[in-house]
Amino acid sequence: MPGILLGDVLPNFEAETTIGKIKFHEFLGNSWGILFSHPRDFTPVCTTELARAAKLHDEFKKRDVKMIALSIDSVEDHRKWSEDIMSFNQDKTCCPVPFPIIADDKRELSVLLGMLDPDERDKDGMPLTARCVTIMVSQYYECGKKFICIHFSSPPFLFKPGQEVMVIPSLSDEEANKLFPAGFTLKEVPSGKKYIRYTKP
Repeated sequence: MPGILLGDVLPNFEAETTIGKIKFHEFLGNSWGILFSHPRDFTPVCTTELARAAKLHDEFKKRDVKMIALSIDSVEDHRKWSEDIMSFNQDKTCCPVPFPIIADDKRELSVLLGMLDPDERDKDGMPLTARCVTIMVSQYYECGKKFICIHFSSPPFLFKPGQEVMVIPSLSDEEANKLFPAGFTLKEVPSGKKYIRYTKP
């Protein structure tokens, strides 16, 4: 079975990222590390998760923890998505995401690390990476995290009952209006993409 198991040493992979090419062990140095894996760029829940992670970056840095994310899109897409992520916290683009995002558009690293989710597929039928968090030092520890989809909506990160939920990206505006009589609101983001839509549950 492909992938990394508990107790295995995470490989010293090379990867293109938003800060250039890295070798993973050299990137970590003697620090702890957290690797966030996300199915793809410009997805609503992933955007809220990385926005929250960016907000907490200084707290992790104080504890000598290096953060890095992975998504199956290109560095160019990651840079554009980063603007959306940071605008989510500030209502405007203030600065780059304070940690690198790995480009894995060929899914080579996702296969190596066993991160592909056989149940989640893109429009071309290709498997997406699972949404998970990996914490590592010299060994590999994994804590999987799945968000629950509620019918045709998903809770944003740090969701509390009574708050608005996100309309899933696979629904067109027309379908969303039929399913949610109260309608939905659209969050404007720098990319101009219309993928963050909220509705009352």
